[in-house]
Amino acid sequence: MSEQGTVATLLRIFPYAKSALPRVILGTVAAVAAHMFALSIPQLLRDLVNSLKDHGTTATLISAVLAVLALGLLEGASVLLRRWLVLTPGTHVEAGLRAKIYSKLQDLPVGFHDKWPSGQLLSRATGDLSLIRRWLSFGLVLFVANGLTIIVGLGILFTFHWILGLIFFVCSVPIWIKGFKFEREYHSVARLSQDQAGDLATSVEESVHGIRVLKAFGRGDFIADKFALEANTLRSTEIKKAGLIAGIWIYLILAPEFAVGLSLLAGVWLVSIGQLTVGGLVAFLATTTALRWPTESVGFLLSMTLDAKTAIQRFFEVIDAPVDIADPEHPKTIGEPHGRLEFKDVHFRYADAPDGQPDLLNGVDLVLEPGESVALIGITGCGKTSLTALTTRLYDVTSGQVLLDGVDVRDLTREELRSHISMAFEDATLFSASVRDNVLLGRPDATEADLKQALEIAQAQFVFDLPDGLDTKIGEEGMSLSGGQRQRLALARAVAAKPAILVLDDPLSALDVDTEALVEDALRTVLTTTTALIVAHRPSTVQLADRVALMQDGRIAAVGKHSELLATNDHYRYVISSLDAAGEVMA
Repeated sequence: MSEQGTVATLLRIFPYAKSALPRVILGTVAAVAAHMFALSIPQLLRDLVNSLKDHGTTATLISAVLAVLALGLLEGASVLLRRWLVLTPGTHVEAGLRAKIYSKLQDLPVGFHDKWPSGQLLSRATGDLSLIRRWLSFGLVLFVANGLTIIVGLGILFTFHWILGLIFFVCSVPIWIKGFKFEREYHSVARLSQDQAGDLATSVEESVHGIRVLKAFGRGDFIADKFALEANTLRSTEIKKAGLIAGIWIYLILAPEFAVGLSLLAGVWLVSIGQLTVGGLVAFLATTTALRWPTESVGFLLSMTLDAKTAIQRFFEVIDAPVDIADPEHPKTIGEPHGRLEFKDVHFRYADAPDGQPDLLNGVDLVLEPGESVALIGITGCGKTSLTALTTRLYDVTSGQVLLDGVDVRDLTREELRSHISMAFEDATLFSASVRDNVLLGRPDATEADLKQALEIAQAQFVFDLPDGLDTKIGEEGMSLSGGQRQRLALARAVAAKPAILVLDDPLSALDVDTEALVEDALRTVLTTTTALIVAHRPSTVQLADRVALMQDGRIAAVGKHSELLATNDHYRYVISSLDAAGEVMA
């Protein structure tokens, strides 16, 4: 993202805050009104002091006191009105921004998530948006209101005597010079701080997710030291931020105090020579007192504004990220799918692959006829999993085509494509929801019979023994279940979707031999009517398929029945011999 000015960056958020703008503007008006009431009080004091000095009476004093009381009450009421106006809209804006960034994250391709640490995304969706909300509700309103108050206040100071106003104005010049320097220095440090906070969130997430590994290897102290180092780095950055804020506060406090001291000396002299009344001097000093809070607030309001600028930049780094895998402008539709899947001269390489490195998939040609099951085998790293990911457009081909019933998958909407093809991964991911919701994720409207059938095929009947059966809530990522149980539920999820094409990326790797045999027997009933592409890492899995496709050097080197390839292909025999037979003997 190219660097933008502060104002241009801040303005980018306003289209997302349209609903809140009327109340934010009214809140700003209320804040300005409160300050104007405060600035009106010194005018009354001037008249009161002058009248009491000359010919004041008790009635004059009482009326002036009541007037000051009224202005004070109006100021307080304006402050309450400002708070009432701006607090609620800011929360709505924050909620809208959070929904927007979450929706965007769901829309972005897998390649984006491969490159971004989850902690960075989490910090943008939580801390950064809270910062933007506080700035809209508080920082922006007071920055505008206090800035206008300072300008009006300086103008009022000149009305008492031009010398006094000039002294105060000249003494305020260093504040503005320091403010411009502060903006340049603080922005880079604020950005670094928020990025480091995201890195720290990533470290926490990784250590929590990997707690079993850390405990198993006794590396808790190591990761704690690593976290402490990152936390201390963030602490140093925060201290640097605090130092910059303290630096501008010196100017914000000392400059007005110095100006008041000089003005008092000049004012006494002006009174002595008759160019200023005593009431005028009192009113001048009272006005400077009323301007103290708006002036002193410039420091933290400026830092809040620059923090908001950084938060907005980080928000738009996600929002502006291109969705490389999107729905076509004029999508085609298949209707009732037959389940023919074809890879036609498919080439694929990851976006961050070094230049000069050959494509991971280098001209794959493979056809799966409707109802046919094909096992895909090859040595580790030959591109089997990458090939399966192209079917549902988790990634797009670099060149060539993936065709579903003769239609390029890129010509279908992602929703339609993924309703026809269902996937089960080796790394089974479950969500913090009920068993029912996890299994019916791809087909929420499935019947109870479909649900139970999918569980039976996946040999996942253990769910009925859980405390609340199908309504039992699975913990985060299903870690309360064994690896085999998670895989069986993930397989049930794929089966329950009743797709035209089933893509299985070694979904039985965590199962014991007996359970695997039961699952495979049950799967055969599904595969008689469903096209299936099965990544096999066990010889037993190969037996599920009608044909076997051997991958080698990014291509399909051979296709045929297991017995044929075993008899005719040396590389196939090598691959089969390297697979974990789990104690079985291949026929």
